[in-house]
Amino acid sequence: MTNDSQPDRKIIPIAVSSDTSPIAAPPDATPEMVSLYEAHKKIYPRSVSGFFSRLRWVTVFLTQLVFYGLPWLDWGQRQAVLFDLGARRFYIFNLVLYPQDFIYLTGLLVISALSLFLFTAVAGRLWCGYACPQTVYTEIFLWIEKHTEGDRSARMRRDAGAMSWEKLGRKAAKHAIWLAVGVWTGFTFVGYFTPIGVLGHEFFTLDVGPWEMFWVFFYGFATYGNAGFMREQVCKHMCPYARFQSAMFDKDTLIVTYDAQRGEPRGARSKKVDLLQSNLGACVDCSLCVQVCPTGIDIRNGLQYECIGCGACADVCDEVMDKMNYPRGLVKYSTENAVSEHWTQSQTLRHVFRPRVLVYTLILWTVIGLMFWSLAHRAPFKVDVERDRSTLSREVDGGLIENVFRLQIMNASEQPQRVHIQADGLDGLKVVTDPDLVIDAAQSRWVVVRLQVPVESVKPGSHPIHFEVDGQDSHAVVVEKTVFIVPR
Repeated sequence: MTNDSQPDRKIIPIAVSSDTSPIAAPPDATPEMVSLYEAHKKIYPRSVSGFFSRLRWVTVFLTQLVFYGLPWLDWGQRQAVLFDLGARRFYIFNLVLYPQDFIYLTGLLVISALSLFLFTAVAGRLWCGYACPQTVYTEIFLWIEKHTEGDRSARMRRDAGAMSWEKLGRKAAKHAIWLAVGVWTGFTFVGYFTPIGVLGHEFFTLDVGPWEMFWVFFYGFATYGNAGFMREQVCKHMCPYARFQSAMFDKDTLIVTYDAQRGEPRGARSKKVDLLQSNLGACVDCSLCVQVCPTGIDIRNGLQYECIGCGACADVCDEVMDKMNYPRGLVKYSTENAVSEHWTQSQTLRHVFRPRVLVYTLILWTVIGLMFWSLAHRAPFKVDVERDRSTLSREVDGGLIENVFRLQIMNASEQPQRVHIQADGLDGLKVVTDPDLVIDAAQSRWVVVRLQVPVESVKPGSHPIHFEVDGQDSHAVVVEKTVFIVPR
């Protein structure tokens, strides 16, 4: 029997040491009610300028130039990059790929994984801080927010104040621009799968298909929600990379680090006070490194999984050091070993390019080389062979055994291909149908091929044979195996 009138349970707080082992609270500690779930506090990142900030915006510009511009690039009579799912053809500049070329997608995924391992081993979450779509679009949305609602202090003041027409107008303008960017992003994304010119015409004439409409707004609202509202929550709680990065780091990985030996003890002081006479470290405890952090962490607490390695704290700390006439580099990209051992830059780089990194680099370039070699030597057409299930092996006039096959010949180039079909593997085996045909550019064609063999030259059963399809213009030869069945 339950008792619904039980009083709220009390939780005794405990202290936690640096090695995360619990230490009992003192006996006279006052019991305190605590929540198991902390309310989310909105983060207002402060704008910052500096080397890493400029580098991040260069990356934003280049990635978005490619993403938004590539679908509008023409290549001959078609879109340069188009994944035509309906026709099952994928166009990447002069490449025409079919589902049978799935091995290249596998190679691309392997290259991406190895690149991630390599970059993480060298410089931590380099991808997260500069090129991840979540980071890129968050930067764009923060820039829009700054120019519609004001800087950090103005945004905090307005959010804390009562609603007014000015506040409503600024927020409405911000969200309208956010929605426009999100929908345009969704439109561009779908433009990689439906020709973007056709898609644009369909939108303006209100004749867009239901699936195109769904994905445009789905991807658009996902961009709007992730970059406008969730922001750092995606990096901290949804992205798995933050969780397994520790397995890819070591003490020679370049990360954003705070030089505690130089910075502590921290404290405010006048600019006129000499550092050596202040009995303080170089850190003036201005908290600007926390204010500029997009995930709201304090880099002075050491490496944390929330850190995306953007370098914003290093930029703002260098500005403070310049104002105080202190040397730069209190917060910088370095390694744990370099900071503790006081290595020079050359010593640090020598340890960064350690055997693990060299092995990753060797494997990565080997896979890239093999993939490009395969693409350069791929046949300009592909062949699939199927037995005609509607026609069984049979004996025809003239004492011949006949099997019927269906060949799918796919032209993987954008020029017509003349091909010649022949079959080998049995004495007297010949192609009865017309062995010469033309496959149109970037098209596939099903061909019915009849093979016959004298009955006295073969025994009953299944006999391995192979088709040879010769490209008359490209001089390429594709061989496909199958079986010829002789009835008993």
